[in-house]
Amino acid sequence: MGAGHGHRLHFHGHSPIHRAPAHLKLVGLVSFMLVVVATPRQSYPVFAGYLVALLVVIAVSRVPFGYLAKRMVIEVPFLLFAVLVPFVSHGPKVEVLGVQVSETGLLAALALVIKGSLGVLASLTLAATTEPDELLRGLQRLRMPGLIVAIMGFMVRYLDVVTGDLARMTTAMRSRGCDPRSPRHWPTLARSLGALFIRSYERGERVHLAMLSRGYDGALPDLRRTP
Repeated sequence: MGAGHGHRLHFHGHSPIHRAPAHLKLVGLVSFMLVVVATPRQSYPVFAGYLVALLVVIAVSRVPFGYLAKRMVIEVPFLLFAVLVPFVSHGPKVEVLGVQVSETGLLAALALVIKGSLGVLASLTLAATTEPDELLRGLQRLRMPGLIVAIMGFMVRYLDVVTGDLARMTTAMRSRGCDPRSPRHWPTLARSLGALFIRSYERGERVHLAMLSRGYDGALPDLRRTP
């Protein structure tokens, strides 16, 4: 029951959050993120209130917090960037763990981490409580341009396919003694990624032609009418 039925980010459940209309959840997510971004960066009690509200939503959805915490690893590159900010910013210096860093940069980095983490946690909560096709229908109800909805639908559909191709290519490289993590083999990795891009592009063309031959007119079918 821990894994989702439609996508690896989705957590199957029957809570009120799961049953809520997707377009309302999308509006709530965007509104929440705009409020978080607009909040002054040193309003730490306000951020604590946002976190409490988010935890209440997660508790109501009955999605285990550990399930979301493991997936928050996607913000690690963002956190690494935030760690560098105090070292490259100018202004008065303060000492942290014996290291002189910019006070302005330190406050900016802390605000980035707090706001970014709240945004990622809210987005993961939406993904865990909403099926991908429900999200697409929600975007349609919000009058999102059909082309963008179609692109997002194809991205959801083929993301696992491309990821699987990349995993097989990485396995093949390792079987030939090539370590993708070694800078010495990065040129080989770059050529493999280029081949993956071309392969994905050609697959996209074949899929598009197949869809046109079946009557695709540029708009996704209304999934509510699909039996």
